[in-house]
Amino acid sequence: MEYIPVIVLVVSFILLLAIGTPVAWSIAISSLLTMLVSIPTLPALTTISQRMATGLDSFALLAIPFFVLSGQLMNKGGIAHRLIAFAKTLVGSLPGGLALINVIGAMLMGSIAGSAMASASAMGSILGPEMEKEGYSREFGAAVNITSATVGLVIPPSNVLIVYSLASGGVSIAALFLAGYIPGILTGLFLMIVASLWAKKKGYKLGEKSSLKQVFKTFIDAIPSLFLLVVVIGGIVTGIFTATEASAIAVLYTLVLGFIYKEINSKNLPQVLLDSSATTAIVMLLIGASMSMSWVMSYENIPQNISDVLLHVSDNKVVILLIINLILLFVGIFMDMTPAVLIFTPIFLPVVTKLGMDPIHFGIIMVLNLCIGLTTPPVGSVLFVGVGIAKTTIQKVIKPLIPLFLVMILALFLVTYFPQLSLWLPSLFDL
Repeated sequence: MEYIPVIVLVVSFILLLAIGTPVAWSIAISSLLTMLVSIPTLPALTTISQRMATGLDSFALLAIPFFVLSGQLMNKGGIAHRLIAFAKTLVGSLPGGLALINVIGAMLMGSIAGSAMASASAMGSILGPEMEKEGYSREFGAAVNITSATVGLVIPPSNVLIVYSLASGGVSIAALFLAGYIPGILTGLFLMIVASLWAKKKGYKLGEKSSLKQVFKTFIDAIPSLFLLVVVIGGIVTGIFTATEASAIAVLYTLVLGFIYKEINSKNLPQVLLDSSATTAIVMLLIGASMSMSWVMSYENIPQNISDVLLHVSDNKVVILLIINLILLFVGIFMDMTPAVLIFTPIFLPVVTKLGMDPIHFGIIMVLNLCIGLTTPPVGSVLFVGVGIAKTTIQKVIKPLIPLFLVMILALFLVTYFPQLSLWLPSLFDL
């Protein structure tokens, strides 16, 4: 009898996804069905409704709509163009120069906007046609864009790290932000190495070498955009303002910059606000539904049972982390990132903390792991955006995507088994 709620939860969730029910509704309905097994109908309905509402009652979550809006403003406000121009002068003449520009541009976009979708959309639409014109295959360009866009979810500011902070019971957002830098940059470097080797093998055309004057000019143009990073992260780390306040400052800064660059005006601003509202609504519905499922799992004692099973399998930290990583890689294939973080953090965090792992380190592992899921079918949202913008198909993108996918996994395992890659910067700032 004690296993019936677990069976109902898992089977109903899988069946709902299989028949095409949106992820948020699949999570909410399967949570409700599980509660109906344990308690009467009215209390079950009331409990799920309350948990969805109270799950969103968090000051930290206010940062998400603001960062989503700042990402949209960046995309429309000419900031992405200036970051790409700066990256082009740095690496444009190297083998696979345009692919390297895509990776660096995505890292810079991510470090300011914190959105993989915004990054994939901006980089794909700006660099895609240029790469094709220079002789790069459309599929290779799409593969580089898809994988590099996810790196921005590890490099702060990152909405997913804010969600992890909420799910973990209040791990410092400032510490998580700092912890994401080295793993994010490491992943980006690995992608650049593979992209460069692939381009060299295929004999893609080299770009012209930029003069110091051109590098300096594009750097000066990009400074206002890059300064946002200093303002947001610097303010959070030094304690001048919280992550939520920083997100509001990011919106104000990108809005002013968009008007200065004359890319944002009174005509296109309403559409930017509308797009941001739609994205925020989807994210918040996912968070609310996921918080209800997380509570149901806790009520049914599922995290504790899974924790006991894992620790009975082995008490070796290396083995447990390998099992958790494999489970999360599998989960990432079928589940979007935000609900996965909210549902699986309460399950796995108690296990790793028993083994002496720092919650900050585990947060970076979890986010980096689930980033890989965004590049895989059938639920990989960034994969679909990248393929759609490149006007190609998933089947054609798979071949160039595989080596990039493999080095992301290599970066994940390095970050998993070398904690200082995540913890060195937070310890440097006593966080």
